[in-house]
Order: sequence, then structure tokens, then C-alpha cells
Amino acid sequence: MATSLLTSAYEVTVEIGGLPVRVRTRDADFRSMLKQRYAGFLVVEAQMTVEFDVDLVAPRQMSSDDDVCVGRDAGRWKISRGDFSAEYDPTSRRGRLCCSANPFAMDSLLRIVHTLWLAGEGGFLVHAASAIRNGRGLLFAGMSGAGKTTMCRLAPREVTLLSDEVSCVRRVGDGYRLFGTPFCGELARSGENASALLTGVFLLAHAQENRLVQLPAADAGRALLQNILFFAEDAGLIEKIFHSACELVSRVPVFRLEFAPSPQVWEMLP
Repeated sequence: MATSLLTSAYEVTVEIGGLPVRVRTRDADFRSMLKQRYAGFLVVEAQMTVEFDVDLVAPRQMSSDDDVCVGRDAGRWKISRGDFSAEYDPTSRRGRLCCSANPFAMDSLLRIVHTLWLAGEGGFLVHAASAIRNGRGLLFAGMSGAGKTTMCRLAPREVTLLSDEVSCVRRVGDGYRLFGTPFCGELARSGENASALLTGVFLLAHAQENRLVQLPAADAGRALLQNILFFAEDAGLIEKIFHSACELVSRVPVFRLEFAPSPQVWEMLP
């Protein structure tokens, strides 16, 4: 891929979970949108950067059939959806994005690139809220409606919220760390750019009363896998994610958390 002629004046670099992604575009309004949307996750200088040159095109109407498609061709990743298309070379860490000037295409690209990278780092993105309390990282997993946003709203003041929708988990040494992300759900606000050692995973379910049950590793692994985000049709990376999930539940306790919408639920957490 040809070397970009754009200078640093046209760059915005977003770092999530330790992976900086540098975006280059001549469009000042698009850069301004990126800086506002990913404020708190912007860095000026970074090493080991993934880089994307952006070509903006006129927006088009998306349909319900416009699913994300991620596949590898001749060593390069081809990524597409109704509102964007991208190509990425993992060897050179360079790519090109063609999209309309909306934040959703950039959000999707960042999530996909991070899932590809994290798969090789013993980690993943997971459909989960996450938080830090007393220095401990807590992960609250569940699909839409399970209670992720509710847990965030009920959180005590001393809790640092890392995300209410999509959380980043990375293997670090013998443990796992949670990282904040700018990917938001119903709270419509970015998480904090912070991290902590993951000490507990909680699989959420609404109930009439609070109940906490630790799960055996086999059940925990199956449940966690249902909430991991991964978009690529790549057997090798899927196998890595499977092993990463199994390894995590062997090292971090996983609980089923049935809860009523009351702040007292936070007092139950180990």
C-alpha cells in the first residue's frame, strides 16, 4: 500500500486497550467529529500504530440486510457494511477506509480492528458493561435488555464506569485487565479511559430479588462466548478466542447475577 502523503495535521489517533489507531483525512469536519466522539481516548504520539487513510463519500441509505462482512483475501482483511468499506494489511498495519461522514462507520471499524488484534493478544471485546471499584475490575455481561445499563445507573459514586455496552479484555501476564472504551449504549456517554485487573465476571439477569451464584468453568465459558464480539470468518482466530475464553474462566470467577433494580445489588459483589 502506498505511503500516505498526509501530514500529522490531518491525523487523529484513538487508543483503546493499548492499540492506537491513527486516522488520516483532509476533511476538517470529520476530524472534528472524531476528536469530539473519542475525546479522552486521543493520543498525540504512539508506537505500533494501526493507520487508516479515509476517503469520504456521499451517504447512502442502509437496509436491514447490510450486515458486517469481514474476510481475508491474499493476506489482507476486507471489511464492509452498507455504509463503509475498508481494506487492512495486518503486516504493514495500514489500511484504507471509504465511508460517509458519520460516526457509526468509524465505530464499527474500530471495533472490528480491535477484535482482530485482541484475538492474537489473548483478549476480546465483549458485549458487557464494566467498572472499577476499589481498584478491582468488574465485568457485567449480557445481551440487550439483560441489565448492563441498569447496573451502571445503580453504581455508587466511587465506581469508575469503563463502558455500559462494549468492554475490552486483554491478557496481561497471568491475569486479565479491563480497559475502558468509547463505545456507549443507552447512557450515551463514553467510558473512562482507565484499566484494572479483572477480578470478577457477572452474567446478568433481571429478577425480583438479588441472587449471586458462582458458575462452574464449563457453564461460565459457554455463557461468556455468547457475549464475545467477533466478526471475521476465520477459523484460526475463532479458535484462539475460544481458548482465550476458556482460559479466562479458569482464572477469574464467573457468577450468575440475578438482581432487582436497587443499589443494594452492588453490596453483594465480591
